[in-house]
Amino acid sequence: MRHSSDNGFAERRKTAENAKRELLTKFAAAPKPTDPEVQERLAAREAVSVARAARRAEREALKQAENERLLAEAAAAAAAAEASERAEAEARQAEMNNRISRVVADEAERKAERDRRYAARKARKA
Repeated sequence: MRHSSDNGFAERRKTAENAKRELLTKFAAAPKPTDPEVQERLAAREAVSVARAARRAEREALKQAENERLLAEAAAAAAAAEASERAEAEARQAEMNNRISRVVADEAERKAERDRRYAARKARKA
């Protein structure tokens, strides 16, 4: 950056020294780590950090509880579906057994009728 006036070397050096001195006084005037004000700010930051960590832990616990609840619901739903499927299979098996028993009973009835007719025929011939 060019200055409007033509500064000489000595003037530029003096300006740099002044700027350096101002920076040093600024840093010298800055609060030290042992100052009560700095300690107060650090304690406040620490309190905020602890509160943030507590909230994070609480959120994680809630998420974990929600996940466990969802897993339990899924397990219950799976168990209910399995029980329903098992009951349906048992009902199908019972129906099948009922049909088989009716077919066997009908077959036995037909055989008994056939045997009765055969016996009647034999009795008529004799």
